[in-house]
Amino acid sequence: MSFYSYKNANSTQCPCSVSGNEVLNGLNEKVCIQVQRVYDSCLQQEQLNEQKVTLVSYGLVPSAGCGCTNDQINDGSNTQPNMPITFESCRSTTTEGAIHDLSVERLCDRPCFARVRGQIDVPIDILFTDSTCREYIGRGVVTVDKDVLLSIPDESIVPYNIEAMVSAVCVSGTYIGNNVFELAICVTVVLKVLAKVEILVPSYGFCEVPPCEEFADSVCDEFFSLPLFPQALCDEDALRAHNVSCTCGNTASTTGLGCSTSAGVGCNCGR
Repeated sequence: MSFYSYKNANSTQCPCSVSGNEVLNGLNEKVCIQVQRVYDSCLQQEQLNEQKVTLVSYGLVPSAGCGCTNDQINDGSNTQPNMPITFESCRSTTTEGAIHDLSVERLCDRPCFARVRGQIDVPIDILFTDSTCREYIGRGVVTVDKDVLLSIPDESIVPYNIEAMVSAVCVSGTYIGNNVFELAICVTVVLKVLAKVEILVPSYGFCEVPPCEEFADSVCDEFFSLPLFPQALCDEDALRAHNVSCTCGNTASTTGLGCSTSAGVGCNCGR
């Protein structure tokens, strides 16, 4: 099972949402944890048109057919793609962007801020097919320039770092020759000012890690999770508290809030 399985619904040592007085219940210690603190962060999204990307490597995708008939598919003995090449798709291969030519210039008129400039490499995989309907995957890099303002912490023994989280997906693409594709690509870059720090936080204690639940079509689990006894459908007091009206058969309750089942008819409750 997992933390969020219904079998752990009543566990006090599993992650869950809390509200009201529950927030303070169970807090029993202060814990020092080592984490990456985010001092500042900013997000930029842009569409890059006519972006030229050169493949640094490529290879044949096994068992690719792109809907061609058997006599159209090459036997794969030749790994060089045959012209013409048709672009299929591309997307980023990792969320970690490589930053180079980084420059951080503190601002005199805004002491807590700095001008952060640099180039960010976004690795992407490009899928394409050749004239024999073989599918290839190639590796390329999209480079974007950034010039932003970020809040920078004061100097300390433990240094801060600037990292980039990236994501990219292609809208369209065309092969223009010499292992170069011209792409229209949507790029998301999140710049972060980070430092590894030790923070004191309140704690509910250690998590109870439940045993893994093997996947199986357990037809009885849902049935066993039902209440043991049937619930009262027309509880007069509960209905009055929630302002719910009921009708029994064709006759409405005299109060408009409850039902009398003495006649042996069923209840129809609605809010």
